Amino acid sequence: MRYAQGGGLNDAQRAARERVRLDAVARFEAGDRNQVIAGALRVSERSVERWRRQWREGGAAGVASKGSPGRPRLSDEQVARLERELDRGPLAHGGADQRWTLARVKKLIGRLFHISYTVEGTWRLLRRHGWSWQQPARRAIERDDDAVELWKKEVWPRVRVPRRPAMVGSSSRTRPASR
Repeated sequence: MRYAQGGGLNDAQRAARERVRLDAVARFEAGDRNQVIAGALRVSERSVERWRRQWREGGAAGVASKGSPGRPRLSDEQVARLERELDRGPLAHGGADQRWTLARVKKLIGRLFHISYTVEGTWRLLRRHGWSWQQPARRAIERDDDAVELWKKEVWPRVRVPRRPAMVGSSSRTRPASR
């Protein structure tokens, strides 16, 4: 069974899974069949097959855990460089405005370090290093609230695309007849 981002397992649970793999190695060396090992260790035969292949290719070390995949992948020096680049602002990196979005930061990390993060992983990285999302403390001086309300009432209904097409010949309060 695969678990995302290290599986949410704590260190003790990861150590227990490691012991199961090492027990499988001892059984490989004793000549036990995959089906017997899977039943004794209460794991799937596919896991045992995968472990046996890893054992053949790399010995006991090949079966050992490679660690949690959720570890931070940027070094301290890389994080410091990322922070310097973020301080320069999005315009310095080709952004259309002065807002850092997670997608822009993700793209910047990829361009600077040739490392691919997910948007969620980017958010976790930033949060781990003290960054947070921000909202403007005040509204722009140029904002015209009357013009915004007028646009919402008159223009938006004309340009808005309905979520699903209206059914011809039926009102929104009645359900279409079943076949």
